[in-house]
Amino acid sequence: MNETEIRKYAALMQELGLSGLEITKGSDTLRLERSLQASVAAAPSVPPEASPKASPEPKDYISVKSPIVGVFYACPADNAPPYVSVGDTVTKGQTLCIIEAMKLMNEISAEEDGVIKEICVHNGQIVEYGTELFRIGKKL
Repeated sequence: MNETEIRKYAALMQELGLSGLEITKGSDTLRLERSLQASVAAAPSVPPEASPKASPEPKDYISVKSPIVGVFYACPADNAPPYVSVGDTVTKGQTLCIIEAMKLMNEISAEEDGVIKEICVHNGQIVEYGTELFRIGKKL
């Protein structure tokens, strides 16, 4: 790989907000990593008096967030049906999706029973730690 390609991948990382990227072309492997501390430090801080002081409203749903950085997959294979769809009833421990990280497939499971109200990301999307994946309506 030449310097131009490496710079292109570094710019892509910056654009997508990625902290790491690994590319293999033939027998060549390139791994780029960057520290997110610099970007966090550069972000403008909001003074405490400017922060909204409204009390958080109780949510009528459970937010399922990504525990890792990776690629979101809604189904186990390209031609397979998705694990869940909006309106589906799910039970605690049921697989909701897969997050692929460094060629490892990580199943994300429901933490509580409920009904899928919203799928917040699309198949094949790169997700960061803490990205909201699903909203599950609480079962009464």
